[in-house]
Amino acid sequence: MKIGNLKLKNNIFLAPMAGITDLSFRIMCKRYGAGLVYSEMVSAKAIHYKDKKTFSLLKTTDEESPLAVQIFGNDPEIMAESVEVVQSLGAKLIDINMGCPAPKVANNGDGSAIMKDPALAERIVQAVKREATVPVTCKIRSGFSDINAVEVAKRVEAGGADAIAVHPRTREMYYSGKADWSIIKDVKDAVTIPVIGNGDVLSGSDAKRMMDETHCDAVMIGRGAQGNPFIFREIIEYLSGENITEVTLSERYDVMLKHLDMIMENKGEYVGVREARKHIAWYIKGLKDSAFVRNEINTTETYEEMLQKIHQYFTKIDGGC
Repeated sequence: MKIGNLKLKNNIFLAPMAGITDLSFRIMCKRYGAGLVYSEMVSAKAIHYKDKKTFSLLKTTDEESPLAVQIFGNDPEIMAESVEVVQSLGAKLIDINMGCPAPKVANNGDGSAIMKDPALAERIVQAVKREATVPVTCKIRSGFSDINAVEVAKRVEAGGADAIAVHPRTREMYYSGKADWSIIKDVKDAVTIPVIGNGDVLSGSDAKRMMDETHCDAVMIGRGAQGNPFIFREIIEYLSGENITEVTLSERYDVMLKHLDMIMENKGEYVGVREARKHIAWYIKGLKDSAFVRNEINTTETYEEMLQKIHQYFTKIDGGC
């Protein structure tokens, strides 16, 4: 698949998720076959003010290339100003966030709030596209309160976007209820640029069904990848008609430890231990007695203690990993 001039290995992507899709998580998903991985959303205004924490979100390595960096903001010129920076730090694609439902984002007129002003959406894309030498895409929702995804999609296409991702829930729905995939199809029928479907894809069969029902060009995985980088392998195998590789306890254990090691390496022990807690909870979700060990891990203060509790848990449920 190609987006603009960017050729991709496949059309199964990792969605941008704030506080989740950091370098360590992106690498794990890439290792399991993700064709494109997205950064956490990065504030264009924070880049303008040279915020150190924001720049840490842009750290990348060759292993995850090509990296898509998602930026957010509502001032076209400040958004355009951020382009040179993110490209210089390794972005191979720039995505514009027009879907984040978080109050601290939407209440400032960013993210999903842009859905209320399709003309502004077009101006932002035009400004970013003017400065970019890499493909520019947008990620939208069905709408803010009313559904207007098709109108916004036409506007961003007119602004020069190379592709558009659609999460078919309104901002008011957040992540509740069922994603209405028919809206993805409506957008696909209305534009000529590639359309990426996102929402409620939790398995290979889900991905196939989304493609069949919407004719989308690619599928983007968000919550389905949390603690489950294996989903990319599953989807690729399912779509190619291969036997699905079972995720064993031993594989889950090994991958989780590799992931946690990368977190510690990239963020240090103090921050890393606290960041790792949610990932461990996702990796062990659904396993025997996982609630108990999750509560124990959430009180750990050191990496050594965390590893000890994880090892004890997996030894208990599997007789050793």
